Amino acid sequence: MSKREVDIAVISDVHLGTYGCHAKELLKYLKSIKPKMLVLNGDIIDIWQFSKRYWPETHMKVVRKLMKFVVEGVPVYYLTGNHDELLRKFADMHLGAFHLQNKLVIELDGKKAWFFHGDIFDVTMQHSKWLAKLGAVGYDTLILINSFVNWFLGLIGQEKMSFSKRIKAKFKDAVKFINSFENTAAELAVEKGYEYVICGHIHQPEMRSIRTEEGAVTYLNSGDWVENLTALEYYDKSWKVFKYEQKDFEKDEIEEGEMSDGEDLHSKLDVHTLLQKIKLEIA
Repeated sequence: MSKREVDIAVISDVHLGTYGCHAKELLKYLKSIKPKMLVLNGDIIDIWQFSKRYWPETHMKVVRKLMKFVVEGVPVYYLTGNHDELLRKFADMHLGAFHLQNKLVIELDGKKAWFFHGDIFDVTMQHSKWLAKLGAVGYDTLILINSFVNWFLGLIGQEKMSFSKRIKAKFKDAVKFINSFENTAAELAVEKGYEYVICGHIHQPEMRSIRTEEGAVTYLNSGDWVENLTALEYYDKSWKVFKYEQKDFEKDEIEEGEMSDGEDLHSKLDVHTLLQKIKLEIA
C-alpha cells in the first residue's frame, strides 16, 4: 500500500489504555501516511484511567509506531491534555525529533497556526477536576456498552449507533458548550494574530471559519479516536479533516520488505538505538 504524503498530521484524544480506544484503526491510519510533521494534540495516553490490567498489544503497537516516526527523524510534537496532564511537569522537553510541549505555534505558508489541547476552556476542569474524572470513567463505560450493542447490531445486519452522539444531540447545554468552546478559541486566536487555531478535547471534528468583532480565524478540531476516528491533515497549502472508513483499509497489508512492529522492535525501535540517535542529534 502506497503511503500518502502529508505536510502535517494532527491526532488527539486517542485515550490509549481505555476500552473505547480504536488503536487498531489508528495504527492502520498511521501506517498509511508519510508525514513531514506529526502533532499529538493531547489525551494520547489516558493516564487518568491507566491500568496495568488493560493495555492490549494494539495499544503498544501505536506507541511503537509513534516511536518509529521519531527514530526516522519526523518531528513529533506531543502537546499535553487533561488526561495526560501529569506530563505537563516535563513540558518543553526536547529529545531529538521528539518535543513535549503544552502548545505549539508554527508558520504555514505565511500564516501562523496555534496548536493546543483546549481543556483550559473547560470550567469543569478548572474548578471540579474530580467531577471531570468521574465523568471520564462514565464516558468510558458508556463507550464499552456501546461497543457491545454495535457488535450485536452488526450480527443482525443493522446500522451501528453512537450513544454519546445521541445524548449530546438531545442536550442543548452540550451544543452550547461546543459552540462556546469554538468561539472562545477563535476570539483568543484573533487577539494573538493567528490565522489558524487547532484544538482537541471536545471530541468534535470541525473545520470552519469563525468571524469575531476583531477579525476572522480558521478553527479546526482533530476530533478523536474513540468515536469519530478522525484526524487533521495539512497538504497542498490547505487543511482537510480525515475520517477513517473501514472499507478504505480492508486491503491494508504490510508493504513487501517492511518489517512488522514486533520484528522491528529489536532493531529500528530498540531503546539503545533510539538513545544513540538522540545523542548524535544533540551533539
